[in-house]
Amino acid sequence: MLFSRDTAGFLNVIEANKGIIYKVANAYCYDVENRKDLIQEITIQLWLAFPKYDEHFMISTWMYRIALNVSISFYRKQTTIIKLSQPLTTEILSLLTDDSPLESDSELSLLYSFIRELNELDRALILLYLEERSQQEIADILGITPSNVSTKVVRIKEKLRKKFSTLKS
Repeated sequence: MLFSRDTAGFLNVIEANKGIIYKVANAYCYDVENRKDLIQEITIQLWLAFPKYDEHFMISTWMYRIALNVSISFYRKQTTIIKLSQPLTTEILSLLTDDSPLESDSELSLLYSFIRELNELDRALILLYLEERSQQEIADILGITPSNVSTKVVRIKEKLRKKFSTLKS
């Protein structure tokens, strides 16, 4: 992807890929006001890193890596657990369950709360998985091997299924 590295070029990249920023911010920050701060911080860090962007890599990989690093730092700095959340769509979450779609908004909210309980790396990984990113792209973003991505996805999905089955029994 060729683009200008001036202000207009940066704004074009942000506009074309703003969904990445919002999805990552939503996954790590549940309070609306804090999420706005996180989105602003991600955008600032992208701006600061923009002149160093290597065009040999996908822009989305570069953006995910920065957004996730900023979000994880932001999450770690928070001193209280915020219980407000934005539910993931049923369509995206059906990718996680493979065999049975979620039946209600309460199940959707419950799944999202289970995802919030995951550690930072697993949460980032499942976010990218739900975005239908390839194993290689997830590996590049998170700095792990593609086989590690595959193993972790299977384990995370099983952990989430067990949480659901515990509630139903």
